[in-house]
Amino acid sequence: MPMPLMLLPLILAQSGPMVSGGAAPSLNLPLIDRPSGPNPRRSRQQVAADVAASGPSRLGQCLAGAGADPDATVNAANLWLRETSGAASALPQLCLGTALSNIGNWAQAEAAFLAGRDAAAADDHPLRARLGAMAGNAALADNDAPHALATLETAAQDARTARVATLTGEIEIDRARALVALHREDEAASELADARVSAPENALGWLLSATLSRRMGHLAEAQAQIETAARLAPADGEIGLEAGVIAELAGHEAAARKSWQSVVDAAPDSEAATHARAYLAQLGPEAKPQ
Repeated sequence: MPMPLMLLPLILAQSGPMVSGGAAPSLNLPLIDRPSGPNPRRSRQQVAADVAASGPSRLGQCLAGAGADPDATVNAANLWLRETSGAASALPQLCLGTALSNIGNWAQAEAAFLAGRDAAAADDHPLRARLGAMAGNAALADNDAPHALATLETAAQDARTARVATLTGEIEIDRARALVALHREDEAASELADARVSAPENALGWLLSATLSRRMGHLAEAQAQIETAARLAPADGEIGLEAGVIAELAGHEAAARKSWQSVVDAAPDSEAATHARAYLAQLGPEAKPQ
């Protein structure tokens, strides 16, 4: 059966500084180099959505196990595979790939997802697209951007054939991440523009667009894009981090402080808060009014 098609919800933070120009600061701010790295949140949240949609089915139980005990789930998925053949093997391969991803075995996870895609019915384009997208993400996590890009192109073709715009947008976002990893920023910007049309409510697409625009020196575009990301996901820590970087580069230190402090206040123990504290430390104590 086709897998449910659900977008990844994002998590943790606050942002909203206004950027209207100004000199770039002299601080040595580390780049938030997205969208070049793997996006582990995507697979975890997607699996949670798939578990909820699958309910008490064998797939739902297997995916739930992939999160709770991935090592045991590898064995369970392999047992399920031995009981199936043909198109029926696509779902146990999906579960196997998910469990392997959760233990960081990216190469074997990619192989499982690809095997599932190839086993799926030729006309089940949604399932083929989802499995291809997961394979591409595994390749990205394994630092194999060229292979990821090719796999994701096939996945995008399946998603377009299925006429599922939100899934198409997700895959276009992943393709942009692969293109950035290959230092093909202009192509990545074009891919993200397509993603914003396909999936305009996907906050991750707007966040990565803002990050890439900022890296390319287009601060006005970056500000507009991060504002949209913040509107769509006002509790996302990475959006708050990026908003602060854009503000600081545009010479708006007070706005940057406010954005980064909001990340710390929202989730003090998060990785985003750790980065925000490092940024605030570089700024030093806030000057008191005379």
